[in-house]
Amino acid sequence: MELIQNTPEISAYLAADEVIDHGHPRVRATATALSADASDAYAYAKAAFEYVRDTIPHSQDAGDERSEMGAPAEGRWRVTWRASDVLARRTGICHAKAHALAALLRAEGIPTALCYQKFEVVHGLVAVKLPGEDRWARQDPRGNKPGVDAQFRLDREQLAFTVRPECNELDYPVLFAEPHPVVLQCLREAVDRPHLWQTLPTDL
Repeated sequence: MELIQNTPEISAYLAADEVIDHGHPRVRATATALSADASDAYAYAKAAFEYVRDTIPHSQDAGDERSEMGAPAEGRWRVTWRASDVLARRTGICHAKAHALAALLRAEGIPTALCYQKFEVVHGLVAVKLPGEDRWARQDPRGNKPGVDAQFRLDREQLAFTVRPECNELDYPVLFAEPHPVVLQCLREAVDRPHLWQTLPTDL
C-alpha cells in the first residue's frame, strides 16, 4: 500500500500542537531519558516505540478504573488524548498512545504521522520517516497481548492487527500531520471510557 501525505511539507510532521505537545516538560523529560542510551535516530525511535507500547497500558487491557487523580472513581474511567497527559497518567487507547509516540518522536526531530485502520471501529497508529529512509514505515504502539505482537520494523510491517478486506476492513493510506478531527472530537467529548466505547468512530 502506498502511503500518502495529506500535506507535502515534511515540517508539518514535526510540528507541535495541543494534542502532540512535544514542548511540554513531561514529553521533553521522557524524550531526554530515552535518548540517553540511543546511538542514532533508529535506536531512539525503537526505544520510544517500545516505551509507549510496553509501559503505558492500553486502557481496555488494563481495566483502568481510576479517576484522573488516581483514586477510585465510582465507575468513572479516564479518557486521555493529549500526549503529555498520556505520559503522565500512563493510560490511553490506541489513538492516545499514537499521540504520545508521535510527540516523543517529533521531540527528537523524527517526522511522524498519524494513520488509521478500519475494523469494527477506527484504530490509530503512526508512521515514521527516519533519516536516510525514502519511505514512511507504519508502527503500532497499541500494546501487545496474547494474539498481538507488534514490533518496530522498517524492513516490513509488523502491526497489532492485519486488515481483512473480505470483512470490510481497510488500511487508510493517508498520513495525517494532525489527529483526524473525527477521532479527536470523539476523545475530547467522551465523559468516561464506557461512553467512549459507544461513540468511537466506525469510519473516517
